[in-house]
Amino acid sequence: MTASPETPVDPLDSLVLHATDNGVSWITLNRPEAMNAVTWDQRERVISLLADASSDPGVRAVVITATGKGFCAGADLRGAPSGAERVPGDVARTIRLGAQRLIAAVLDCEKPVIAAVNGTAAGIGAHLAFACDLVVAAEQAKFIEVFVRRGLVPDGGGAYLLPRLIGPRRAKELMFFGDSVPAAEAERIGLVNRVVPADELEKTARAWAERLATGPTRAIAMTKQLVNASLESDRATAFAAEAAAQEINMTTVDANEGVASFVERRSPSYEGR
Repeated sequence: MTASPETPVDPLDSLVLHATDNGVSWITLNRPEAMNAVTWDQRERVISLLADASSDPGVRAVVITATGKGFCAGADLRGAPSGAERVPGDVARTIRLGAQRLIAAVLDCEKPVIAAVNGTAAGIGAHLAFACDLVVAAEQAKFIEVFVRRGLVPDGGGAYLLPRLIGPRRAKELMFFGDSVPAAEAERIGLVNRVVPADELEKTARAWAERLATGPTRAIAMTKQLVNASLESDRATAFAAEAAAQEINMTTVDANEGVASFVERRSPSYEGR
């Protein structure tokens, strides 16, 4: 029997695995031989998948994880498009259009994003995890602000994310020294929500994601926006945003279902709209 021609498989699809299951978009970095150091092409695919998750009503939560021993060892710039001789402004532009876009894609995703950190998360890999709404880490995971070890300034949103998560003094300690932070310590100081044995990582992330996927999706999206914005708002602005969000949210199917189920003394059944 002669095999029929098949559509060529994009090699990038094997480097960033993707599947949607029970309303959860699973994004998996898959370069274990490189500790999942992320290439330019991989970064663009992750950004695209996060944008798709925002616009797809069938997706109600996202999990970002990785294969092998590393979550993400940072950026692998060898895959970046080559160009002419570097001129002043090129580095800032590369960061703005690259690492910062990746972090912004997580922060701006309209669905809750969980990081399931299976191993080392260094540099932009650590910031990718810190940008997520919830972080579950395997016991052997560790987080490294590696930039200072290379004589570099933290990029990819590090100096924005860390002070908001753990305060400026602790953030400076991690960034000035570049020491490895084990998962248990990361949980203690507030970088991680939960630390679990390695063989329970996927199970825990799946349970959290599927619980979120059965929740009031639009209310969760607006809650995410309110919390993120509150870190840069005064009280009056935050209160006004809260009231406006609730006004909008009360027009959703899920808000009406939530109120009706309370009055009728039954469990709500949310549709994500």
